[in-house]
Amino acid sequence: MAQFSVNAQRFDPYKNYKFRVKWDGRYVAGISKVGALKRTTEVVEHRVGGDPSTVRRSPGQSKYEAISLERGVTHDRDFEQWANKIWNYGSGLGAEVSLKDFRKDIIIEMMNEAGQVAIAYKVYRCWVSEFTALPELDASANAIAIQSIQLQHEGWERDYEVAEPNEPSFTEP
Repeated sequence: MAQFSVNAQRFDPYKNYKFRVKWDGRYVAGISKVGALKRTTEVVEHRVGGDPSTVRRSPGQSKYEAISLERGVTHDRDFEQWANKIWNYGSGLGAEVSLKDFRKDIIIEMMNEAGQVAIAYKVYRCWVSEFTALPELDASANAIAIQSIQLQHEGWERDYEVAEPNEPSFTEP
């Protein structure tokens, strides 16, 4: 069976370094790392008294791991503004949490080497459970300052409307 239906000549799987994240209908600036989409289903073990001495297993509850997003520190406030909807220090009694709009659906798009969207996932009812506004600072380091958010969510699904792109081929003039 071919791994790619539109680009039958393609042999290599997609790389993990071209991607975008979208929320509120627009792409978020500067994201350099997205954590894995991971789902775990618990195993329920049971045994009937007359069964042999082995345990039967069936699927139980499923849970989704939190997703981390990282980017370099800039003046863009998207991470901070969303995190402040969960806890906004100094906003006054009863106004610390924005219950109306602290959840967002996000879209994670993975692209091929040519920058065409190849695969997309919709992640539902996300909210920020952890926010790193400023990393540890080190006068002896030689690195980018990274801020991050940890997103809790209630599940994801692949967007099957995003079809395999017809990859370009280049010919000599």
